[in-house]
Amino acid sequence: MAGHSKWANIKHKKAATDAKRGKIFTRLIKEITVAAKLGGGDITSNPRLRLAVDKAYDNNMPKDNVERAIKRGTGDMEGVNYEEIRYEGYGINGAAVMVDCLTDNRVRTVADVRHAFTKYGGNLGTDGSVSFLFKHCGQMIFSPETNEEKLFDVALEAGAEDVLSQEDGSFEVLTSPQDFEQVRKVLEGAGMKPEFAEVTMRPENETLFSGDDALKMQKLLDALENIDDVQAVYTTAVIED
Repeated sequence: MAGHSKWANIKHKKAATDAKRGKIFTRLIKEITVAAKLGGGDITSNPRLRLAVDKAYDNNMPKDNVERAIKRGTGDMEGVNYEEIRYEGYGINGAAVMVDCLTDNRVRTVADVRHAFTKYGGNLGTDGSVSFLFKHCGQMIFSPETNEEKLFDVALEAGAEDVLSQEDGSFEVLTSPQDFEQVRKVLEGAGMKPEFAEVTMRPENETLFSGDDALKMQKLLDALENIDDVQAVYTTAVIED
């Protein structure tokens, strides 16, 4: 099953993540705190917390930081009360953009998000204006060197919804959010570790951006990513290198 090329885009995203390690820690601590508040501090019975903790360890966060974040969420330590908000809007040429935030000040956050959209050529939309263009799912990207037959067999047997071969030779494994962790563990147990793995909002269709439009779109995405209250930015735009 052929699909849109992912490899360069994923490598770019990983490089950007590595460059903002301190900010990643802040976002992960917020996510752990909220997950523990909503579902309790036991990772065995709280899938959202387990995913957040696993991601924290994948990013080399110290165990003490993780445990403090959990305690703040469960109320065992004093902490900030965060609220989840999602903003939807449009970027260059109408590309869909979704922005997930965790904030202790809704007025500040919406002002910051609206300013970024306006300054860089986008428009903040209404609730539901673009969310239907994305699918909530688990996503894993594997390098072109991965054994295709083995990946297909193991992933589908483990409960993956689909395995897509990409134009650049890489592979994309899609799961339900609930099955993501189990499928990932089975694949890694079989010696196939993904280069990139997360529960995400995956665009159903993508638009390739190049030239000036790509530069403008990237500036908008960077501006949104750099807002302190922003946890994740999703878009239908694919920026060509």
